[in-house]
Amino acid sequence: MHPPPPLTALADVPAQLSTAGWAVLDAATLARLCSAALPAWLAWQPLWPALPPDPHLRDGGRYRKRRHGCFRVTAQTLQPVPHRAHWQPVEYNALHGGYERWFEPLPPELQQDPAWALLLQGLAGVADGLRADVGNAGEWFVEAHPFRIDTEGGIGRPTPEGAHRDGVDLVAVLIVDRHNVKGGETRVFDARGPQGVRFTLREPFSVLLLDDERVIHETTPIQPVDASQPAWRDTLVLTYRRGGFQGPGAA
Repeated sequence: MHPPPPLTALADVPAQLSTAGWAVLDAATLARLCSAALPAWLAWQPLWPALPPDPHLRDGGRYRKRRHGCFRVTAQTLQPVPHRAHWQPVEYNALHGGYERWFEPLPPELQQDPAWALLLQGLAGVADGLRADVGNAGEWFVEAHPFRIDTEGGIGRPTPEGAHRDGVDLVAVLIVDRHNVKGGETRVFDARGPQGVRFTLREPFSVLLLDDERVIHETTPIQPVDASQPAWRDTLVLTYRRGGFQGPGAA
């Protein structure tokens, strides 16, 4: 059994991110941070089984389903942007970097839910605190990635690219659901040395927050507990970046 994550109290989030570069909040703490009601987020869980297959997996797997959406967000506002490709440089994603990856857009019922805006705006406030020393104007370029990793073929890989950074400022990894799964251990390491932590996120809408400039992260493969039954790990990954979305020629 993998250990549960060490949790951070709401008042301690800025200090924890400043000293360690990561923090884990349970679902109730995240809801307080975002002035949201947890049942509204839990109502999104039925959207994950309908995620379409990822057409870009270069390891030949069929275990990942996903969608993608982009927003300009402040702690008080949210503006969807026209659907666009996801792009990462090869320096951050050696497996899938360097080319445009198009995914199906987020469903309207997710984007139009007031609880969606509360989540993204609440985390924008965390990003503001993370980069307060560099004079950020408060607008963040946010990419949203709902993922389902299943065990079709016997194993699923949440991070097929391995331990990595994302090339952004703040990464938020929210657990949406786990079913019949073993594995899926989260690992976070200091980008400048061997120091790291390992734990397993289990509670729906608990969140791992990462200062992407300071730490690298990965999640170990998953397998079914009962091989005769379906198994999956559902997540929502939100990335916050200053200055613009990543793309060919982006700063």
